[in-house]
Amino acid sequence: MDFKKCKRCGTFFMSGNDVCPNCQPKDIYEMSKLRNYFENENCSNVFNTISIDTGIISKNLNRYLNSNEFSEISEKLNINL
Repeated sequence: MDFKKCKRCGTFFMSGNDVCPNCQPKDIYEMSKLRNYFENENCSNVFNTISIDTGIISKNLNRYLNSNEFSEISEKLNINL
């Protein structure tokens, strides 16, 4: 385990994750919301539009889209970061 700074709230914590235990449920919820958004055939490939449509702030959206889970989708849709 490493001493880390939460990517969401900035709190220092000990874990192998990028977000603290308090923020982890928020990340899971937003990532699920993003997955559902991309399942829609009318989803946008414009970063700001995705942020507005999903309600996910730019900082977190950028982090999600650069993660392994969404990298293939980002490349496929050629999302303008």
